[in-house]
Amino acid sequence: MYGSRGVGAFARRRTSAAMLGAALLMTACSSGDDGGDDPDRAAGAEITQQPKDANPFWVNPEGTAAQQMADLRADGKKPEAEQIRKIAEQPAAEWISPENPEEQTRGFTEAADRAGRTALLVLYNIPHRDCGQYSQGGAADGNAYRAFIDSVAKGIGDRTATVILEPDAVLHLVDGCTPEKFHEERYDVLNGAVDKLKSLKNTTVYLDAGNAGWGNPDQIFEPLERAGIDRADGFSVNVSNFYSTEESIAYGKQLSAKVGDKPFVVDTSRNGNGPYTGGAADERWCNPPGRALGETPTIKTADPLVDAYLWVKRPGESDGECKGGPKAGEWWEDYAVKLAKAGD
Repeated sequence: MYGSRGVGAFARRRTSAAMLGAALLMTACSSGDDGGDDPDRAAGAEITQQPKDANPFWVNPEGTAAQQMADLRADGKKPEAEQIRKIAEQPAAEWISPENPEEQTRGFTEAADRAGRTALLVLYNIPHRDCGQYSQGGAADGNAYRAFIDSVAKGIGDRTATVILEPDAVLHLVDGCTPEKFHEERYDVLNGAVDKLKSLKNTTVYLDAGNAGWGNPDQIFEPLERAGIDRADGFSVNVSNFYSTEESIAYGKQLSAKVGDKPFVVDTSRNGNGPYTGGAADERWCNPPGRALGETPTIKTADPLVDAYLWVKRPGESDGECKGGPKAGEWWEDYAVKLAKAGD
């Protein structure tokens, strides 16, 4: 309703996420194999890390986009594969599912550590998540969520990680989406998550703070304070949304001034053409046409308060079953190719 529901796209294929984390963990000492006899199907064979001084985040050589690129090449669709390369070669966040979270986070952070990079992780498992939208669900209750956070923390350990904490969780306390009876529990578990993750040696935490299109920073700064922003490293804006980098920075700076000048990060994964203004207002966030990839991930940003531009949303994965799209989080080749082409 407020242009924030697109975050629901990240109720991803849980099994595949868990399997990938496990696979990365199990192959820690076998990086010499490019992936079999068929070079066109070796998903990570041509994917390398970005220059560390500007882009220190880990590029997953076995991520969904890299696998799709390899499949397209093997099928003789080299033009499409080259478009998907634009996505595959950039670091995108890994969304940690509730199945085997310790194993997943260990796999991703160990792989990033071997590459000399920082793992970018998203935790999206808050109880009563997404208010019955495409990605409804989350942990069964507060205790289940606390156990999830404990497992994530064990998996990260002392390795370097940047965590985006619970997209929409604070916003939905403000916009009327989350029933009042769940508010106190949510504040409690968010505070606990911030404290647990910040107790780790090398983990940076950004608490999500909505986007430039939903409302006014005056409405969310106090809830952010109640959720533990003072102990987090900062906050995230525009996760899974399309507002321009300029709009997002303006929103973030207004909010920062109200929460102790905290820095923030901006999701630029699909904001190259800004927000969609056609169709029904309550679903403009969902697989909007004519969008484009935004600025590539970097720590060299346009403002000292902006710690990084990140691809938190994984470009090419559907927002949900709208406008012809598959289920939330599933790969949508046609949409991915169009995003990449429009970003030229």
